[in-house]
Amino acid sequence: MSTNENITNKDLEKSKTAFLQINDSEYVRLVSLISDVWERARDNAAIAVNTELLEANWKTGRYIVEFEQGGNVKAEYGKQLLTNLSKDLTRLRGKGYSRSNLFNMRLFYVRFPKIQTVSGQLSWSHYLELLKCDDPLEIQFYMKECIKEGWKVRELKRQINSSLFQRLALSTDKEGVLALANEGHQVMTTSDIIRDPYVLEFAGLPQQKRYKESDLERALKSHIEQFLLELGRGFAFIGRQYIIPIGSRRFKVDLVFYHTILKCYVLIDLKRAEIKHGDIGQMNLYLNYFKNEICQPDDNPPVGIVLGAKKDELLMEYALQGIDNQLFAARYQLYLPNREELQSQLNRLLDNTQS
Repeated sequence: MSTNENITNKDLEKSKTAFLQINDSEYVRLVSLISDVWERARDNAAIAVNTELLEANWKTGRYIVEFEQGGNVKAEYGKQLLTNLSKDLTRLRGKGYSRSNLFNMRLFYVRFPKIQTVSGQLSWSHYLELLKCDDPLEIQFYMKECIKEGWKVRELKRQINSSLFQRLALSTDKEGVLALANEGHQVMTTSDIIRDPYVLEFAGLPQQKRYKESDLERALKSHIEQFLLELGRGFAFIGRQYIIPIGSRRFKVDLVFYHTILKCYVLIDLKRAEIKHGDIGQMNLYLNYFKNEICQPDDNPPVGIVLGAKKDELLMEYALQGIDNQLFAARYQLYLPNREELQSQLNRLLDNTQS
């Protein structure tokens, strides 16, 4: 390269740099506009692709069901229909048409016979988890919650495995169960945020023969994302071992949250064994302190939850009697509940209500 050419290139670079400096705000705006266009385009393309995929899966399921119902499934190959379809479609279209995939597409249509009830806000992977549920009310509930809460597939899977629908449904009546399915879980009062039992299988403590309350507390803090998922919508983590100085003494609340919907603090004290009446009195002390020292004028009264491995219902009834604060005693378990047993209890609840 000649000296003249080298000088020319340097001059061009200087000129270009000077132009960007002079027009810096306009250039930044240009970059932002183009970036936004492509971001929207990618988002819209992903939504369009997802919608088309769901519709194709649904139509495939419909065609299979209509073929079966039309009497076209002859005895000699009826049981082999999905297997034959898998082979032929794979030969024509490539991967993606395994027998299990076709089975799920068929089930997709059976569970959602109206395409209007299929939401493009959920992916096919979401629907594969929903198809594992047999109860239409349960499917409808998880759909509502998934869309409302923006659950990822793993979060949806966890909530189904922890039998969230059954746990919430068993705390209400038939009308409440139907409302739960049609509207999702509504948080309107403090009792709406209480679950009994809380399922804390993610803490990783079941294998330990003995553990301390501090072990459970640390495990919940280490898995705060999963714990917030179990607590439900509206919880914001404030801190652990929250210090309460009263006179010359210092008390500590295990976990403190703020509920963004109810506009109140939520205090949780963990008990490794059975909840005692003294634990209720201690939480009542914490709530009184928060009301007088921590809560702001626009905050609602704080909520206290004493969370233990066991509780005596009658003892708790007497211990909580006469307390003005919003205080609850609830159980937790470190393993996933028996889904079949909970569903059986729910079925009995609905049958008894109908009779």
